[in-house]
Amino acid sequence: MSTVNRPQLCFGTVRHSRSRPAVHAFNYGVYFMRLPLRAMAARDVDTGRWSSLFSHNRFNLLSFYDKDHGDAQQAPLAWIDGLLKQEGIHDADGEIWLQAFPRVLGYVFNPVSFWFCHRSDGQLRAVLCEVRNTFGEHHRYLLDTGTVMPYGIELTAHKVFHVSPFCEVSGEYHFRFMRKTHAYVDDTDGWSERTVARIAYDDAAGPLLLTSLSGISRQLSNASVIKAFFLYPLMTFGVVAKIHWQALRLWIKRVPFFRKPQPPSHEMSR
Repeated sequence: MSTVNRPQLCFGTVRHSRSRPAVHAFNYGVYFMRLPLRAMAARDVDTGRWSSLFSHNRFNLLSFYDKDHGDAQQAPLAWIDGLLKQEGIHDADGEIWLQAFPRVLGYVFNPVSFWFCHRSDGQLRAVLCEVRNTFGEHHRYLLDTGTVMPYGIELTAHKVFHVSPFCEVSGEYHFRFMRKTHAYVDDTDGWSERTVARIAYDDAAGPLLLTSLSGISRQLSNASVIKAFFLYPLMTFGVVAKIHWQALRLWIKRVPFFRKPQPPSHEMSR
């Protein structure tokens, strides 16, 4: 197994900017995990082997629970493979990387998680975006062009799910994902990755929001877990607090407020 297929912790930044009716922007330092689901399911990867401070389906300083993703019933790999086949995607038989926030002392809220689904030749085949709001609801956008999708191309989806009360449930998302592996002199295995997920949102009047999540990876280890925990203490608890703080700032700026509509009758769109 390539060392690149080891679980990662990525250290980076969330950026968000709004252009109207009031200019509003913020950025926060964060970290997130990237997990190779096939390698983990095949037991090529045991997270406990790399870090005693990160656990799978058990409480720890940082942890990942299967029930936090997918249908909360099946193992993540079985669920995503079944969903892809159901949607007519039969060649995503390579590694599937799940990118999300880990649980911190047992707590997590993921506004969006990404499932990067590759073919056996390593090319990106589809991306599933798993979106959650603070009302306990979720929706999934499957990005699929019908063939391989080079990193860096623009992918689109119609907005059908209520996320923020300061945006209508209409318009279009524009996604762009970038990933680059390069040498890193301070890493004992000699590699690192830079990943960027960029989401632009347009409503009927044109471009409105631009959000990005970027990070530089470190292999999962006790050292990277300790760095994450103390560099950003109780980060996942702060995610929800910061969402409400930014909502208060928008309300003070008198940005129009939209009540939550009825949830969609389905939980995935393409």
